[in-house]
Amino acid sequence: MASSGASKNSRKANLLDPHSIKHTLDESVTELVKSKGYPEDVRLSNLRLIIGAVIIGIALLAQFYNKKFPENRNFLIGCIISYPFSLSGKIVADVLLFYITYVAFNLLLHFISYTKEKNAILFTYPPADSFSSTGLIVSSKLPRFEDMYTLTIASADPKSISANKTVHLTKSVTKWFTKDGELVEGLFWKDVERLIDDYNNDRKSK
Repeated sequence: MASSGASKNSRKANLLDPHSIKHTLDESVTELVKSKGYPEDVRLSNLRLIIGAVIIGIALLAQFYNKKFPENRNFLIGCIISYPFSLSGKIVADVLLFYITYVAFNLLLHFISYTKEKNAILFTYPPADSFSSTGLIVSSKLPRFEDMYTLTIASADPKSISANKTVHLTKSVTKWFTKDGELVEGLFWKDVERLIDDYNNDRKSK
C-alpha cells in the first residue's frame, strides 16, 4: 500500500469494492485532465440523456395511453393474430408502435454505449491554446477480482492529422491507496501526468 500522506479532503474508496476504487480513480483522472486545459465534451452524454428521456416518455405514454388496452396477454395475442379482421386492430397497432419505438431507442442507447463509450470516462475538446484539432478519449479498466488498473488516453478523432499515438498505463491500485482506502492523489497524479506527457510526446527526460 502507498504510504499515508493524504489531506483532509482526500478521496476515499472501499478497498473491498472494485467499483468504488475505480470510481474514485476515474473521478481523480477526470479532474486532473480538465485542470490541464482540456474542456469536457458532453455532446455524447447529452445525446444519451435525450434518448433516455425519449425512452421514459414512450414508456409513460404506453402506460397511460388513453385508449382501451387489452388487460391480459392472451387477449393481446388474439388481437394481433386477428388484426386484419378485428375492430381492435387500430389499438393493437398503436400499442405495437409504442413498443417497437421503445425497443428501437433502447437498442440505439446500447449501440452508443458499446461502440462509442466503451470504457470511456471522459471525452474532451482540444485545449484552447493548442494547435491540435482533436480532443481526448480517456478510458479506464479495473477487472473484477484484480488490482491492476489500466488507464488509456487516445485521440477523439484517430483519423485527424493531429492525432497522437494511444498510450496506456497499467499499475496496481495498491500503489495509490493507503491501507485505510485513502487515495494518495499526489502519487496518482504524477503517474497520470506522465501518461498525458507521453501522449503529447513531451515527457521531460530525467
